[in-house]
Amino acid sequence: MSKKLAGYGLLCSIILLLTLLICVGTGPVSLPIGQIARILLRQIPILGQGISIDWSPSSEQIVLNVRLPRIVLGMLVGASLALAGAAFQGVLRNPLADPFTLGVSSGSSLGAAVLIFFGWQYSLIGALTLPAVAFFSGVITLWIVLWLAKEKGKIPTESLILSGVVMQSFLGAVVAFLTAMSKKTINEILYWTLGSLSLRGWSYTAILFPYVIVGLVVLWSYARRLNLLALGEREASHSGLDVERTKFIVLVVATLLTATAVSVSGVIGFVGLVVPHMIRMVTGPDYRLIVPLSAICGGIFMMWSDLAARMVLAPTEIPLGIITAFLGAPFFAYLLCRNKKQRMGVNS
Repeated sequence: MSKKLAGYGLLCSIILLLTLLICVGTGPVSLPIGQIARILLRQIPILGQGISIDWSPSSEQIVLNVRLPRIVLGMLVGASLALAGAAFQGVLRNPLADPFTLGVSSGSSLGAAVLIFFGWQYSLIGALTLPAVAFFSGVITLWIVLWLAKEKGKIPTESLILSGVVMQSFLGAVVAFLTAMSKKTINEILYWTLGSLSLRGWSYTAILFPYVIVGLVVLWSYARRLNLLALGEREASHSGLDVERTKFIVLVVATLLTATAVSVSGVIGFVGLVVPHMIRMVTGPDYRLIVPLSAICGGIFMMWSDLAARMVLAPTEIPLGIITAFLGAPFFAYLLCRNKKQRMGVNS
């Protein structure tokens, strides 16, 4: 398994690095990849001293202060949502589960929208107020969705998705109401409902980075437990696994990742659905591979999506949530059809 992880991890890391360089170099002012690499290497202590400056100050400004903060933030947002999706799918044993379809993203965005509406973004614990409130509203939403979907102690796929859609629609209506009632903050609230990475500097990256690292470490440490859960809760319990404790920790971490991502980028759907499932199709069902590769590939997916949002209708920027919906909705429909065929095959 370690060789398989090293191989896939190296390949995905190379793609991640190339994607970052391409995205940084693409825009109204095109920059050569080699020049971008030298600008970035120049920032590394000791190593950077041996690189001569052969670029203009404006090029360095574009790379370090305009494009790179946005692209790195997108990479972290994608990693957060993909990790959360892998966690939800693993603990619920449902390939259709993700933060968006379960309504957690909408719940987190509602908490953020309420704070923005009343101007309370920094009223409690400074810059951490928004992520904290988004987290608690996301947790409450997840609890309601699971409670609505539960039937005789079990959570059927159809009921789970329906409950998520109901909550997503209701919470979306509440956010729309706040938007309609707002005058001064209407643009900020619309930002949460459509998703975007524009005008986001290094401070937002600093907020999200520790959550991603901690979330990755915790979920990766629970990968073996998620593999046991895939066998069924009864079998996992007979193997000595504390099922309820595992489910609680994984769901809380996944919700925290979703909430912090939403707090800096708004609602961006389907990343947590598409990325882990594509990895599962390539590498198999082992969560020791799915969890770390979801973090890397989630970043790749988000960077390309953000590049499309910036460039397809340039100079007009498409909201990022629209791009991911165009990509993710057909994939979601495919999964629904495939699950339907599988159920019909089992019943027959």
